[in-house]
Amino acid sequence: METMVIGIAGGTGSGKTTLTDRLKRHFGDDVSVVYHDNYYKSHDDLTYEQRCDLNYDHPDAFDTDLLIEHLAALRAGEEIDCPVYDFTVHNRSDKTLRIKPSRVLLIEGILIFQNRALRDLMDIKIFVDTDADVRLLRRLSRDVKERGRSLDSVVTQYLSTVKPMHEQFVEPSKRAADIIVLEGGHNNVALDMIIQRVERHLAGNEK
Repeated sequence: METMVIGIAGGTGSGKTTLTDRLKRHFGDDVSVVYHDNYYKSHDDLTYEQRCDLNYDHPDAFDTDLLIEHLAALRAGEEIDCPVYDFTVHNRSDKTLRIKPSRVLLIEGILIFQNRALRDLMDIKIFVDTDADVRLLRRLSRDVKERGRSLDSVVTQYLSTVKPMHEQFVEPSKRAADIIVLEGGHNNVALDMIIQRVERHLAGNEK
């Protein structure tokens, strides 16, 4: 059976990961997940302070070509060693994550619909659409609690790069979506529809 590739995009804090996690929990080993965030480019040549000043919300911040290569390998039945990004130091770690091929691949990230070559590998494109104020509050909470960031640094980054890059790249990419889901994984109606579509694929019935 061919691998189904599902892209889950949306702004920072929109609920992409919640939707991805719920699908993964539901289907278990039938689903593998690849996060675009892990493909941020390595910057070993820069100091921590210099890395803090980079624009991480522009498409050029990602090694998307490597992600495309890895997706092709997974679809061909090969395992990959996915890079692992460490947000606390703004750089790739020295670790990798072994990902096995599966019948369904979930690709998650804010900018995965912006790249045409990456987008064309996806069978279903889902955009998670959530109010900007809600997204900002979620990002503040996540970055301070989970990534060791100060409140001021998160707000500064949001105003200087996150918000303008969202408006320039993320929001326009919504036009490429097949499905727009409000509130991400908390939208049970949309989640049930997606689950049913995946179940048809796993059963070998695409109609």
